[in-house]
Amino acid sequence: MRTVHYHDLGLIDYASAWEHQKRLFEATIARKMANRDLPKEQQIPTEDHLLFCEHPHVYTLGKSGDQKHLLMDKDRLAKQGVQFFPIDRGGDITYHGPGQLVGYPIVDLDHHFTDVHRFLRTLEEAIIGTLEAFGVKAGRIDGLTGVWLDADDAGKARKIAAFGIKASRWVTMHGFAFNVNTDLSYFDHIVPCGIPDKGVTSLSKELGVPVDMDRVKARMKLELADLFDVELIEHPVQRTMT
Repeated sequence: MRTVHYHDLGLIDYASAWEHQKRLFEATIARKMANRDLPKEQQIPTEDHLLFCEHPHVYTLGKSGDQKHLLMDKDRLAKQGVQFFPIDRGGDITYHGPGQLVGYPIVDLDHHFTDVHRFLRTLEEAIIGTLEAFGVKAGRIDGLTGVWLDADDAGKARKIAAFGIKASRWVTMHGFAFNVNTDLSYFDHIVPCGIPDKGVTSLSKELGVPVDMDRVKARMKLELADLFDVELIEHPVQRTMT
């Protein structure tokens, strides 16, 4: 069974997490390229990583996004203490903040399946399974990446998890944002994921009570390990970085 190195980064500012991801991503690609020039017995296998964290308030805009979907100017962002980053993932604009579980899988898909769409669907399935464990039924909407509640009812459909990744040479980075105890008012200042006619929600809003984030993380790890057929190697929780 393949192993994945699991790191809980705690509360970490977005720029630091992005740099950490890039180091792992670039090291994995460099190792793959070096292996191509080595005899098989001298090759060093690449390693997979799963990072969990929360971020201080920040909006991020994917490379295919429209900056007009950010409904605040720079002065208002600064006044409210919210950062903004145009980044290199797919997708449009989204929000990250405390109470939201953010997951960054840095995975070499050559060891799993070389299909980015299947990778995204598998991440979605892990969140759907986690929600089911908390008594919340979720699903998908054809043509829209993400995990949705009341997905079959256009008037009620609301997103509880957003996704955006980057992949090069079948190595992934970026990942998912799962609203657990998220302050949803921050979504009022963007067009979430560029979709103007759909709302957002959180697990705590649906249940009517705050949710233990550690329980959510534990269930997500089980779901991901099962779906990808891997063993997670736990690393010590890293100190908070803000």
